[in-house]
Amino acid sequence: MAVRFEEIDWQDTPRGEISLRRRVDPTLGVNVYEVKLGEEFLMSSLFTVAEIELARIGLAQVTGDRIEVLVGGLGLGYTAVAALADPRVQSLTVVEAIAPVINWHQRELLPDTAGLATDSRTHLLEGDFFALIDGPVGFGAGRPDQYDAILLDIDHTPRHVLHQSHSSFYLREGLQSMRRHLKPNGVFALWSDDPPDQEFLGVLSGAFTEASTHVVSFPNPLTGGESANSVYVASR
Repeated sequence: MAVRFEEIDWQDTPRGEISLRRRVDPTLGVNVYEVKLGEEFLMSSLFTVAEIELARIGLAQVTGDRIEVLVGGLGLGYTAVAALADPRVQSLTVVEAIAPVINWHQRELLPDTAGLATDSRTHLLEGDFFALIDGPVGFGAGRPDQYDAILLDIDHTPRHVLHQSHSSFYLREGLQSMRRHLKPNGVFALWSDDPPDQEFLGVLSGAFTEASTHVVSFPNPLTGGESANSVYVASR
């Protein structure tokens, strides 16, 4: 019988103590993988529908073939794997600030997203997405400087950020600065834990030609009801 709870990895990082845990959900009888940063739960394999839809909704707005995608935030890998499922994707760059998270995927500790790190199209880059998107050095030697799609899933919402230094990205000036890394007709898509924020949608609309929100609903096995996240999509 599988151990009901296991701390698979624990590391002290500049951003705090991070751990990857596996537990058996007593109701569903399935393995649940969870990530904690300090005392805060960052993500759970119980709730991945919106992370997957972030890639699907965002890439559905991209025209053309042989597209290049940039993902901000690796996490459990569901957004990145969903992006690779689009046969048009020829390259995928994933920026992750916390080195142990990249290592989990390189060691294939997460069964649902195993193979992500070894896919020939994938480049996992350790770095601060917000600093790189605003800086002069780009995303590494041999990596594109412009992308057909940028998919972002790092902060809980544009208002509830993991670090205060991220806040300026969600202002009009920050979003406009990010646009230089999008190809003409490129698409930006953002995951948020909250319902659509009309004030932020207005900011997004001011920085892009078109902007919209999508509500992604999914069953919540913990409450027995339904929960929802939001995906914002904007295009040049």
